[in-house]
Amino acid sequence: MTLTHTPAPTNTQLNRLFAPTSIVVVGASASPAKLGSVMLDAINRGSDGTVTAYGINPKGAGDGFHLSLAAATESHGAPIDLAVLCIPAAATPAALREAADCGVGAALICSGGFAEAGPDGIALQNQLADITAETGIRLLGPNTSGFFRPGNTTVSFVPTVEHINRGTVAVVAASGGMNHALSFLLSEQGVGVGLGVGLGNSVDVTSVDVLEYLSEDPTVTAIALHVESVDDGQALLAAVRKVTAEKPIVAIVVGRSDVSAFSESHTGALATSWKTTRALLAEAGAVVVDSERQLVDALAVLSRTRLPAAPTPGIGLVTAQAGPGLMILDELLAQDVQVPTLTGSTQAGLSELLPPLTFQANPVDTGRPGATFGNVLATTAADPGIDALAVYALAEPDAIDLAAAVRESGVHTDVPVVLGIGGPGEAVGKTSASAAEIGVPVLPSPTALATGISALVHDARSRYLRAADPRPTATATAPALSLPADEATAKDLLDALGIATPQRRVCTDRAAAHQALTELTLPVAVKILDATVVHKTEIGGVHLGIRTAEDLDAALDALDAINAPAYLVESMAASGVDLFLGARRDPVFGPIVVAGLGGTAAEAIGDVAIRSHHLTHAAAAAMLDDLQCAPLLDGWRGGPVLNRDEFAHLAVTVAGYLAAHPEISDIEINPLRLTPTGLTALDAVILPAPNRPTALEGELQ
Repeated sequence: MTLTHTPAPTNTQLNRLFAPTSIVVVGASASPAKLGSVMLDAINRGSDGTVTAYGINPKGAGDGFHLSLAAATESHGAPIDLAVLCIPAAATPAALREAADCGVGAALICSGGFAEAGPDGIALQNQLADITAETGIRLLGPNTSGFFRPGNTTVSFVPTVEHINRGTVAVVAASGGMNHALSFLLSEQGVGVGLGVGLGNSVDVTSVDVLEYLSEDPTVTAIALHVESVDDGQALLAAVRKVTAEKPIVAIVVGRSDVSAFSESHTGALATSWKTTRALLAEAGAVVVDSERQLVDALAVLSRTRLPAAPTPGIGLVTAQAGPGLMILDELLAQDVQVPTLTGSTQAGLSELLPPLTFQANPVDTGRPGATFGNVLATTAADPGIDALAVYALAEPDAIDLAAAVRESGVHTDVPVVLGIGGPGEAVGKTSASAAEIGVPVLPSPTALATGISALVHDARSRYLRAADPRPTATATAPALSLPADEATAKDLLDALGIATPQRRVCTDRAAAHQALTELTLPVAVKILDATVVHKTEIGGVHLGIRTAEDLDAALDALDAINAPAYLVESMAASGVDLFLGARRDPVFGPIVVAGLGGTAAEAIGDVAIRSHHLTHAAAAAMLDDLQCAPLLDGWRGGPVLNRDEFAHLAVTVAGYLAAHPEISDIEINPLRLTPTGLTALDAVILPAPNRPTALEGELQ
């Protein structure tokens, strides 16, 4: 495939960074071991001849270097596009200012010693930020190895970058090291790289900027996104939503062991930054993977083909060996990929092509591949339940050429086809090269094939969920609260929002509690009513199964012993499955929704699904399918069945209320009990946002 880079039509400043025609290296040296010399040499060797490069060294005019940026600009006859600063950290602010004064469009700082180096480094980095804000010069880094466009422009001091093959995948990595590591892996898999970017400290140019730039680059068909931390979560998610509407993103997030600061609510403790970032990137449209190997396998497929948006794409699995086929099937089903049974007419057609002892219902086991293999592919793909084909076989050149079979069948023009081939490198390489000519990806193992197919399906499913229900998040119209709110006040709000709660009485003395016992359906729960107590169970503030006056007095004695200012007496719900539903104001991503298995064990189990407050009704209805405990919600052993639409209404409503009320940081319903009659909020917590006025204070002002 011949690739010609056409710079994005807008984002002129970033064009001057990533598609420069003139580059100056500040810190060039006659010593070949110096960083500036390595960078200047890499630029000269990695250019396709369209880039003019200059070296700056105040002491090296006799070595062919210019003494200053101004001198290089004068020699060039026009402002230079990109300045690469290979000088000590302390000298970079002045050099960046000089570059901006000379009209340079963008700069790249390789050196470290900034925010990662302590207070002095933070001060230097702040100077860089001030200069970019004042002058408009774009800055990549500091603390980055640079970027590269294989076959076009190399601005990277890693010497082996020249071995990365040119292609259509862009790599956007938090670190220069991972930029190169991922690019090498992609290249080894036969997936070329169009642009590789290491962001470094991201003083100015961030992943959001690069994603928006790539959305307009017609030579990029898919993007690898490596995330270490997120500063502006809502901007990142908006960029991912924008890009994935046109081209796929595969993301890997670092920080599995990171636990966010302890929050008063279960919701905050469960929504660690790693879980939240992964979940929200997936909701926004990215395919989120667990390892760099999975990232490569996913991009091997998504860079070449993409399914239309669909809720449950069906995969036809054709295999020439049953054992690998079973591994692929097992992994696909574990990833919630549909492998539907083929229709009777399809199976009848296959029976005329295959030996009688082979399995033909899907997966389709052909036995050793033969002359009918292409017809088997075409017949399977023609089944109305099949949207894409996964095909695996060991390399047997004397029996079949898999790429030729696909080409001759023409099946790849009707549905996406992904091949998995096992065998020696030479045989697999020939098939991969032939398959690439017709746009068919090839993966090297059963697990890799399953990963690539899963990425294809999840990409299609996420686009469907975003498009299937374009209604915006509801803005609930219930009244504002006076904060802090106790449980009774919180449940009054839920009532106003249309969320079911138990019958209850607020009791300020023992007589009122005994009166409530005669009015409510028994048994009842008796709780401490105190807005300052969030975890009531942990201090002995909840007593269940109260039926008699004697039981009630014993419970009230216990509550008085912990200085309960008031009591909440309410009817107990029927038994069922306890969930929790929370909405909280995440410091990075803004309002989010968290749901999972509820009760006091919620934090220990940590089985949660997370979405942004932009979740649609369709996305909310599907979010609990993420949970390992999801089978408990579908009538497990005669238990109650969750109405997904009812849950979606609750999730969207709670998210909308939180988003509309900045004075609130958390709304948590735990437990949210699923019973045969539906969902009931058994407990509710509402926490005020730090440093924000309560609703009542706002009215008084």
